[in-house]
Amino acid sequence: MTNVSFQLYSARNFPPLSDIFKLLGSLGYKEVEGFGGIYGPMDGDAVKALKADLDANGLTMATGHFGLDQLENETSRMLDIARTLGMDAVYCPYVMPDDRPTDAAGWTAFGARLEKAGKPFRDAGFDFGWHNHDFEFVALADGSLPHDRIFEGGPSLSWEMDVAWVVRGGADPLKFIDAYKDRITSAHIKDIAPAGENADEGGWADVGHGTVDWPAIWAALKATKARHFVVEHDNPSDITRCATRSIKTIQSF
Repeated sequence: MTNVSFQLYSARNFPPLSDIFKLLGSLGYKEVEGFGGIYGPMDGDAVKALKADLDANGLTMATGHFGLDQLENETSRMLDIARTLGMDAVYCPYVMPDDRPTDAAGWTAFGARLEKAGKPFRDAGFDFGWHNHDFEFVALADGSLPHDRIFEGGPSLSWEMDVAWVVRGGADPLKFIDAYKDRITSAHIKDIAPAGENADEGGWADVGHGTVDWPAIWAALKATKARHFVVEHDNPSDITRCATRSIKTIQSF
């Protein structure tokens, strides 16, 4: 049985976290994934309290998203947070539009920057990688993709594959699962609503209630190195509905 995780960014509009942990634990989730806004401002005692709350609900924060500025400028503190919470993988999730390179060489250099930022975490025993959105799959002037250039520049980077963002980027997720199967160590499991539906939720859907071919993609992901399968919905209107329906879908695979 796969230990299903839940990206806490999905619950950012439904505080407090303690109630979310109770909900997730009751539904059978075993892991959660943190994001920079949760532990960014925390001191050591607050991180320990978060760990205790997770433990009380049978959850582990096995993976975490950390902003590039946190990774580069607060390296020691972020390492302490990851250790205290018991993570085994750390992922950088995003680069702001104004900071994105515009050509192949720039994206290759960005991959090298990630490689350097991740070294202290890899040296400390963590898996380290990049989490995609859609912009990495928009072709550059030379025809190459930022996604491929990032991993060219960062040969040690793992990939946390956000499948739905790959689809929204116009790419075939099965093609990229096959090409990067040895680098995928985590996957975001979320869905896309049919065109024109769920406008109030950004066009996203609960897992299994949208247009993504999850049975086929799930089978492909299970043949990769992925250890963490993270439910996400970028803007759910009902967190209980989202968490409940999504894990039920995954349990049916």
